[in-house]
Parts: sequence; C-alpha cells; structure tokens
Amino acid sequence: MIEKLTATARANALQELSGWSEVTGRDAIAKTFSFKDFNEAFGFMARVALVAEKNDHHPEWRNVYRTVEVVLTTHDAGGVTALDVDLARAMNSIAAPFGAK
Repeated sequence: MIEKLTATARANALQELSGWSEVTGRDAIAKTFSFKDFNEAFGFMARVALVAEKNDHHPEWRNVYRTVEVVLTTHDAGGVTALDVDLARAMNSIAAPFGAK
C-alpha cells in the first residue's frame, strides 16, 4: 500500500506544482484549469483519462464548459500520496500546450 505524504513532503510538492493548493478540510490537493472552450477542456480530460487509467489512479473532477475542477487524493491511503503528485504533474504537462490557466 502506498503511504500518505507527510505535511512537509506535501508542502514541498505543492511548491513545484504550479496552481495546485491544499483543500480545506480534506487531505487532498486541487486545481481549476480554464481552457479556451469546451473542446479543449474535454480534450484535456480525455488525455488525462488515459494517464489515470494506465496508473490506476483516478481524479475527482468536474467539467463545466471550459473549466475543469480537479481534486486529487488517494482514498486507499486516506490522503495525498506520490500518486497524486505524479498525476498533478502529468495534468500540468498535458494542459500546458493548451495554454490553460
């Protein structure tokens, strides 16, 4: 079983994850991505879905038009783990070519 990150490790990871922040009241991290339009937002989600499925680690997310709200936590570990940090990095990388904010 994968271990939860310590508070220090999570804080260090967040320093290098542009736009990600801790979720108040949960051991989770979150980010809202904004795209040009629905097509870009959905394309981003499709690409992330392939990575998530490959790693058997899936995000909590919500899409409304051009916005994708993401929360990452590892339910089996009861909080943020390296899996979440890795998926957050992948999401930032996937969003970059779109110019997502």
